[in-house]
Amino acid sequence: MKSYRITLVPGDGTGPELVAVAKEILEKAGELYNFKFEWDEKEAGIPAYEKYGDPLPEETIESIRRNKILYKGPITTPVGTGYRSVNVAIRKLFKLYAIVRPAKAIPRFSSKFPDVDLIVIREGTEEFYAGIEHRINTVDRERIAAESIGIVTRETSEKVIRFSFEYAKKMGRKRVSAVHKANILKESHGLFRDVFYEVAKDYPEIQADDYMVDNMAYQLVAKPELYDVLVTPNLVGDILSDLTAGLVGSLGLVPSGNIGDEYAMFEPIHGSAPKYAGQNKVNPTAQIMAGVMMLQHLGEMEAADLIEKAVFKVIEEGRYVTYDIARVYNVEPVGTKEMGQAIIKKMEELYSKG
Repeated sequence: MKSYRITLVPGDGTGPELVAVAKEILEKAGELYNFKFEWDEKEAGIPAYEKYGDPLPEETIESIRRNKILYKGPITTPVGTGYRSVNVAIRKLFKLYAIVRPAKAIPRFSSKFPDVDLIVIREGTEEFYAGIEHRINTVDRERIAAESIGIVTRETSEKVIRFSFEYAKKMGRKRVSAVHKANILKESHGLFRDVFYEVAKDYPEIQADDYMVDNMAYQLVAKPELYDVLVTPNLVGDILSDLTAGLVGSLGLVPSGNIGDEYAMFEPIHGSAPKYAGQNKVNPTAQIMAGVMMLQHLGEMEAADLIEKAVFKVIEEGRYVTYDIARVYNVEPVGTKEMGQAIIKKMEELYSKG
């Protein structure tokens, strides 16, 4: 039996309860398809900060180095003050230059845009997320200005763009669109656009085109079914990936893969929702679908496909769903754990039918 050793970080807020449900589903997939997980559980975020004074302890970093793959729950990032984003730190430390965020409509639930099937791939380590910024103070320490510097390099742009074309080939996609603001950011986003067309020449079988981000925001709301894979600089992709989550109905549905040459991290795109912690209330779908992306990364495509089909079917049927989905259908909600159990039962049902 194949065994995969994975660094597991439950996160904080609602993270631990989401991860507990997703783990059970992943382990059921392993049971059905003859592989297993060895979970190397570590801490990050608020629990680590309270215990060690560091939101990303060295012990957690070393675990990721050993295992190469991190599966994590959501982690709180303080706004304006406090420690910097743990996610950004991990991406930079392990050179996770490609952030992959799929958004796929779920039958019946995604009623406003039923044909959406998009993948946003954004660069994950550079531009305005590089953390190169400073404030300008007066003598009495009043902040009168602040400056942030966005760095875009040819090397990393080429890596994420080539990754996007290769990912499109792997997933059977036919079109890759670069999204940027090169009319204003002529040097940084202009470089990204130029590299895009240089790389596109190596993939003549895939349609390649580009859009300004403001135009693409309009296009995604007006006719999202026309688009396939979008590749972007960091900030643009962060914003558009939340927009595409809205198209399919909820941030609670959408996962994220953070991938580099050697390491990878998989997580939901939503926050930790600490006000709901311990209430067995929140939607586990994005956490589970992050596990689906991890299985795809490991090459366990059949298991990944089974979980996705089971999740989508449970949501489509609408009988065992959490409050955010239940209110759309005007039905009584179930808890996080109960939705997870319904997905496992649906997996067993689908597997038995072949």
